[in-house]
Amino acid sequence: MEKKYKILTINPGSTSTKVAVFENEKELFGTSISHSRLELERFERVWDQYEFRKRLIKELLEENNFKPTDLSAVVGRGGLFRPVVGGTYEINQLMIEDGRRAARGEHASNLGAVLAFGLGWDFKLPAFIVDPPSVDEFFSEARVSGLKDTKRESLFHALNIKATARQAAEKIGKPFEELNFVVAHLGGGISVAAVLKGQAVDSNNALTSGPFTPERAGDVSSFILLDLCFSEKYNKKQIQKLLVGRGGLSAHLGTNDCREVEKRIKEGDENAKRVYNGMIYRISAEIGSRVVALKGKVDAILLTGGMAYSDYVVEKIKEWVGFLGPIMVLPGQDEMKALALGALRILKGEEKAKTYPETVE
Repeated sequence: MEKKYKILTINPGSTSTKVAVFENEKELFGTSISHSRLELERFERVWDQYEFRKRLIKELLEENNFKPTDLSAVVGRGGLFRPVVGGTYEINQLMIEDGRRAARGEHASNLGAVLAFGLGWDFKLPAFIVDPPSVDEFFSEARVSGLKDTKRESLFHALNIKATARQAAEKIGKPFEELNFVVAHLGGGISVAAVLKGQAVDSNNALTSGPFTPERAGDVSSFILLDLCFSEKYNKKQIQKLLVGRGGLSAHLGTNDCREVEKRIKEGDENAKRVYNGMIYRISAEIGSRVVALKGKVDAILLTGGMAYSDYVVEKIKEWVGFLGPIMVLPGQDEMKALALGALRILKGEEKAKTYPETVE
């Protein structure tokens, strides 16, 4: 009889904390704790929210009769850490310190590791993260940028992209480590990654490059950006908001809701159609560049994330890139299950937990 493991999963977002308990692959309980602006504005930094969010998680578990002794492990969403190879990591003090310093940016995901570690410490349980956004498995040529003292940076939706690739491998019936995929995560942020035999060897930076998205500007001409920066109309923070938060569809159409845009298109809005189709074209072009990273040896192109629910988006992408290989649509993102499965592979002894920071040679 298969041994049963109960795994607590934690995914902190900017205004919520998602919490779920899994028994092996099956979700027993899942909810999202909402945090009002009033509750959060008293904290100077995201990191300062740790005790507040931890207390709410403990209260939630008590209310739903989950005892610490029922649990086998705690796993949190990884943050903007040092570049690391993909996989499941046992949380250590260096990881927590990197999250506290937020050297690569303030983000709610930086709380995932410390919340998992803190609850693991209190409950005497092992604590892990899985495939943080800073997974960096680029091949050498993919790291080179056009400026001598800089390099292309790996920062993408690694958790969902790797989980989607594993799901596709299971459907195909071959080991994840034997297949090549281009995986397009299509949400408020967009990542398009080349996954070569289990490693994400190239991707756009989901914050700063690649296709424009419902709310991010993506690739912008460096000279245009220079003009904006020196126009004296914007400060640094305002420029950052233009690029991430108020770019993309939001800038063109005043909304980041793809359903609203598709409604406008059905009603005959030609500008909405032009902009939306332009975004889909840029996504398709990014997919094409990842096929190059795999030298054309592609087992499947995988479409995931919220936009993959849209028949309009999927059909347009198929028009542009269908000739490059079979397309599999695996919509949405189940980050909580991906976290649980990452921990489960360790608990079952199928993988060994990595020690942070572990990097690709």
